[in-house]
Amino acid sequence: MKLYHLKQGIGIEHDGQSYLLQNESWEALINRDDSRSVVLEKLNTATKLDTISAADILSPLGQNQELWACGVTYLRSREGRQEESKSSGGSEFYAHVYEAARPEVFFKATPHRVVGHGGFVRIRKDSSWDVPEPELTLVVTTSGKIIGYTIGNDMSSRSIEGENPLYLPQAKTYDGCAALGPCIYLPEERLSEDTQVRLQIHRTGSLVFEGAITLSQMKRTQEELVAYVFKECSFPYGCFIMTGTGIVPSADFTLHSQDEIHISIDSIGTLINTVS
Repeated sequence: MKLYHLKQGIGIEHDGQSYLLQNESWEALINRDDSRSVVLEKLNTATKLDTISAADILSPLGQNQELWACGVTYLRSREGRQEESKSSGGSEFYAHVYEAARPEVFFKATPHRVVGHGGFVRIRKDSSWDVPEPELTLVVTTSGKIIGYTIGNDMSSRSIEGENPLYLPQAKTYDGCAALGPCIYLPEERLSEDTQVRLQIHRTGSLVFEGAITLSQMKRTQEELVAYVFKECSFPYGCFIMTGTGIVPSADFTLHSQDEIHISIDSIGTLINTVS
C-alpha cells in the first residue's frame, strides 16, 4: 500500500486501485502506529480514482515534522567521505564513525527546505562540488515505530564538508537541500535486504551517472538508527530519518543546474527532481 500527500487530500494505491481520501489530516495519519490498518478501514469511504497525477503530489513531510539523517552507514560512503576530507586532515574521523558503536546522526531540514516529487533541489552558490545522496528514508511515529518508507535525496556540498568536517551543517542544510517522495510505502512486512536503491543523473537528455546498491550493504540496522535519533529527542508529530547512502559519485563528478535526478527503490517507486 502507498500513500500520497496530495493537494486535494490523501491518495492511496492498494491492490491496483487508486483512491482519494478527503477531510483527513495527513500528519496525524502518518503518525499512527496502526496507520496501515486505519487506511485499510478508510478505503470503504474513499473515492476511487483512475490515477494519481504526479503534478498533485506534495512532499510527504508534515508541516510540524522534522527530517533527520544518518551518515557513514555504508562502506562506500565512508570511503567517499574520507576522500573528500583528506586535505583537511579529517579523513580518519569517518573511518572511526563507521566502526564506532555510536552512529553519525544529524538534523537535516525543516519542512520548508524540503521539496517533493517533481520539485527543484538546489546546489549552494558557495560550493564547487555537489552531489545527490539517494537514501531509504524511514517514516517514524512519536513512539519510535517505523510504519513506512519513502525515498530521500540528501543533497550534499562535498567541497564545503571536505574543507572541514565542522562545516557539515552548512554542507547539508540550506533551502532546497532535500527531496522526499513520491509516496509513503506502508508494507505488511519490512523491506527485504535484497531491496535495491538506484540512482541516475541525466544532463541535457544524456545519462551522465548511474549506480545501484542493495540494503544488505548497510552496516547498521534501521532500529539502531531510530534509537539514536530518539535517544534524547522527542517528536510530538513523528519524524523522517534518512538512513545514509551507498552510492557516491567519483571526485570528478559534480551536479550542474538543470540536471535531472532519478532515485528508485524497489517497492516504493521513483523520486524525480531537477537541480535549479
